[in-house]
Amino acid sequence: MWIKDVIDKIRKGVKAGMIAVKESNALTDARVVRLISEFEASPEREWMMTGERYYQVDNDILSRKITHKDSRGNVIEESYKANNKLAHGKYKNQVDEKIAYLLSKPVTFKADTSDNDSRYIERLKDLLGKNFQYLLSSLGYEASNKGIAWLHVYIDRNGQLKTMVIPAEQCIPLWTDRTHTELDTLIRVYRTSVWEYDQRKTVTNVEVWTADSVTYYRLQGQMLILDADKMTDNGGPVAHYKAGNLWETWGKVPFIAFKNNRIEKPDIKFVKSLIDGYDLGRSEAANYVEEVKNLIYVLKGYGGENVSEFMRTLNDDRAIVIDDPEEGGVDTLTPQMDITALREHYEQLKRDIVECGQSVNKDPDKFGNAPSGVSLRFMYSDLDLKCNLMETEFKYGFEQLLYFVDTYLSLTGQGNFEKIEVDIVFNRDMAINESEMIQNCNNSKGTVSDETILAHHPYVSDIEEEKKRLNEQKANEGPSWDIVPPIKDDNDDE
Repeated sequence: MWIKDVIDKIRKGVKAGMIAVKESNALTDARVVRLISEFEASPEREWMMTGERYYQVDNDILSRKITHKDSRGNVIEESYKANNKLAHGKYKNQVDEKIAYLLSKPVTFKADTSDNDSRYIERLKDLLGKNFQYLLSSLGYEASNKGIAWLHVYIDRNGQLKTMVIPAEQCIPLWTDRTHTELDTLIRVYRTSVWEYDQRKTVTNVEVWTADSVTYYRLQGQMLILDADKMTDNGGPVAHYKAGNLWETWGKVPFIAFKNNRIEKPDIKFVKSLIDGYDLGRSEAANYVEEVKNLIYVLKGYGGENVSEFMRTLNDDRAIVIDDPEEGGVDTLTPQMDITALREHYEQLKRDIVECGQSVNKDPDKFGNAPSGVSLRFMYSDLDLKCNLMETEFKYGFEQLLYFVDTYLSLTGQGNFEKIEVDIVFNRDMAINESEMIQNCNNSKGTVSDETILAHHPYVSDIEEEKKRLNEQKANEGPSWDIVPPIKDDNDDE
């Protein structure tokens, strides 16, 4: 009996081993090539490219052709017909509006008030540099147009911590969880031009980044070939960064995701069909005004073969040939276009684009030409909602960035700040009613502190600088009790 048990255990062990081999998650070269092929043909990457195109106002309407099928079923382009292609930049305006509202004003770093925390904030600002706001704006545009933006963290040859925005269409993330919060591996695919003798050729570079390694390849057809020039340094293997003469790793994949929203979708996905409809409707209206087809021709004794030839001849030669000069002729009927219905269609599409794109409703009929604070907040409510989603994702991305900052500060002997919590505050650039805001500040004196009033005053951009100016002004004026009162002349009483 015990022999049968042994045999069963052996069988189970063999099956478990076979399953482990079949279901191994090891990232082989063949699997990397497969992942690249799947990503480049995926709808996600297609939406990335679409968002980039529409931000540049390269809308689908620009590739429109007017065609018809002949008697044999062949598709023929009617090049003689008017074909206006009116591409509107409504999507670009929405993205610019969003980034200007959320990311145009300098961010604020907040921590506890201890000296150690203050030193950390100062070193954080020095590391991120003066161009950090520009970097955030670049990430904002990338995430809005492509659903996700990627920030690469590295140490340059001078030993300085640097960051670089990598195009999202080059990055293939492999996550460890369904919520896409922990990155296991990132595959980067990009193309460069190189010289091969006297000929320029394009090569496909592949980088596979993990928490403890990086591997460089070149993709030729369906085969990955190790890039020996990048893989070695002084005869040894490379890693994430070089500390002295040794290559080290970060302990994490040095790529940080900054998402547009929780589902990682670009803004264009929610408005593309509406923008296409708006472009098409306006283009068709322009065609109607321009083209000669706004007249219906009644032909009598026409000597041509078909109506298409008649329209082509009329547009090219501005004349037609009649076989029967006595009975033949050309009469016209003028159709009427419902301009009111067309205008209502445009206006409804515009309202739909504003609503679905969650942008600012600038309708003066609803809010007037000088809206109050309540009306302004209502106008910005949809944009606030959209920016709240991006702000949440960007704050999480900033927390991931702090890991690399802390590691670098510890590596360079500048201190250990891992336990210090830092929050990033996005200062939004909202249109305000200045007169109303100033009046509210004046009415708040004695109720709240002067510093709070300064923070909300529309003319103050830097609180600390404004406080310094106020102190200098008071010092120049002197104390109020030091002013000698005027002396009355006795003659004044007479």
